[in-house]
Amino acid sequence: MEEARVKVKLLKYTSDPELTAAFAAKLCYSSEADIEILQNSIEKTDQLEFIEKIVSIGHHSVLEHVSFTFGIEGVSRAMTHQLVRHRIASYSQRSQRYVKHKGGFEYIVPPSIRANKELKLKYENFMCKIANVYDEMIEAGIPAEDARYVLPNACETKIIVTMNARELLHFFELRCCNRAQWEIRCVAELMLEECLKVAPGIFKYAGPSCIKEKCKEGDMTCGKAQDVKRKYEKLLRKYNRLN
Repeated sequence: MEEARVKVKLLKYTSDPELTAAFAAKLCYSSEADIEILQNSIEKTDQLEFIEKIVSIGHHSVLEHVSFTFGIEGVSRAMTHQLVRHRIASYSQRSQRYVKHKGGFEYIVPPSIRANKELKLKYENFMCKIANVYDEMIEAGIPAEDARYVLPNACETKIIVTMNARELLHFFELRCCNRAQWEIRCVAELMLEECLKVAPGIFKYAGPSCIKEKCKEGDMTCGKAQDVKRKYEKLLRKYNRLN
């Protein structure tokens, strides 16, 4: 039984995501009668500037034709309880009903607890006690679907997530914000970096609202908008998409 570390991997995504979105957008404004002719007219060399413009003006419906599938592990059940609240998405999560955690389980240690040596030790000891009780139940013939009731929110889990690009922009706006809970913010930032690797034009303006407009948190703002902007400018420069 040990502390788990978060990992995010982009497993699959729509082939030529920016070309797909650009084609959908051009269809909306084209008088061309033949879809195949219109498709062939879109050159790879000019699609990026066009899709960046479409995203910047808010024509986001065309982004629903593009999807991304992520494999996420080393995260807590507490985090995935937040994640699945984003309803325009598909999820497949490792089951605690059918997968037994006999012999101990990995768990997440929040940074605030990790920083306190005394409480971190108590936390780890408590995880061990839970694991021992769980094992006793399994050995006594208690079904895993009932023994799992003692497992904590800290228990590590794995989940596959599929979202379309439009929902991802919304997800990043909410969950990359400093006001978001630390673990889901970490996952969101890693997901965004994966997206920027394959579709920098679509996600050029992705991130918390304060990087492109006034913070939407009002009195609850973190007060660090300039620091956040610099952070995301650095990220965009990494993928050569900052104009």
